[in-house]
Amino acid sequence: MSSELFESVPNFSEGRDVELIDAIADAASSAHVLDVHPDPDHHRAVVSIAGAREHLVHALVQAVAAAAERIDLTRHAGVHPRVGAADVVPIVPLGSTSLDTCHDVARELGLRIWTELELPVFFYGHGEDWTLADIRAGRAQPDLGGPELHPTFGAVCIGARRMLIAFNVMLDGLDVPEARALARSIREANGGMRGVMALAFELPGGRLQLSMNLFRIDETTPQAVVDELQRRGLHVGGQEIVGLCPAAAANEAAAGRLLEARLGSAVARAGARRCLQAGGEELAALATRLQHEAAGLADLGVDQESLLSGAERCAALGPVLAAAGVLDDELEGMAGVAAGGLRSAIGSPTETAYAARLQALDRRLAGSA
Repeated sequence: MSSELFESVPNFSEGRDVELIDAIADAASSAHVLDVHPDPDHHRAVVSIAGAREHLVHALVQAVAAAAERIDLTRHAGVHPRVGAADVVPIVPLGSTSLDTCHDVARELGLRIWTELELPVFFYGHGEDWTLADIRAGRAQPDLGGPELHPTFGAVCIGARRMLIAFNVMLDGLDVPEARALARSIREANGGMRGVMALAFELPGGRLQLSMNLFRIDETTPQAVVDELQRRGLHVGGQEIVGLCPAAAANEAAAGRLLEARLGSAVARAGARRCLQAGGEELAALATRLQHEAAGLADLGVDQESLLSGAERCAALGPVLAAAGVLDDELEGMAGVAAGGLRSAIGSPTETAYAARLQALDRRLAGSA
């Protein structure tokens, strides 16, 4: 199996029926399900999954099939724009995987969805002619299938893209026109903040939400957006990370929602399953410890000591699973990405305060690389 690793964060047009959402997530279990994030206001759910190519593509085909079977867009209403029951399926590189390889995976996935499920497919993003804005505005036709969309499913939009952060904040003290003007003013396309796409939504109860995709996360982080809004004299209400957030760009809103920590959690969880399958008293005891570790990593905080501890724990997973005889390239790669990503979020003051621990961690990471 290839050591190349991928993340996908498919968006499904159902955010209220918990059993239905769980069925879609369960259908994706051939890959590692990192997170399930339903939003009843947007009537949308984001499922974060990761894995090697073969596992990821199979998981996504099965999840799209489950959505096609269970979701009827003719009976769907939500504030978020959509073109399909399985609306958007991005393929995102992890570790050293290239964006071009993600494009190849997106094309493979789209072909399988069309040939096996007979559902129309739009391709967008890296290496393609269309953007999501083009597709949602009706300026594109399906690349596979069509031109008419499926009567109950619609179509699925599949594409390769870099990592981004979906970030929402509640706005207090503004009316709808003011919120929409604010969204326009901070978009990169309108000369606003670098790497920001933004929409303003009026949610039930008259609540106003600024919903953003931050697609240059090395330049604009969630905290940078909050700081800018406060600089403008706005009161920022509740903050929400939709899906997961890379540790290097995390603020307090990302506590318990760190991408790398969830990758490490998935490795520990898979290792526990394999230990139980292998059998034996010693491996059963290790499985219990790995299950505990999986739960702890999933809820990892964003303070510097938590990030350092998380990086050390993820770096230790590979050797532990190897000693147990349950390590493969996929789990080893995921543990390495997890540890490296958490390590990259450690700042200089922490490096000084914990110099010996960081040196040991860096040696372990260099050895595994």
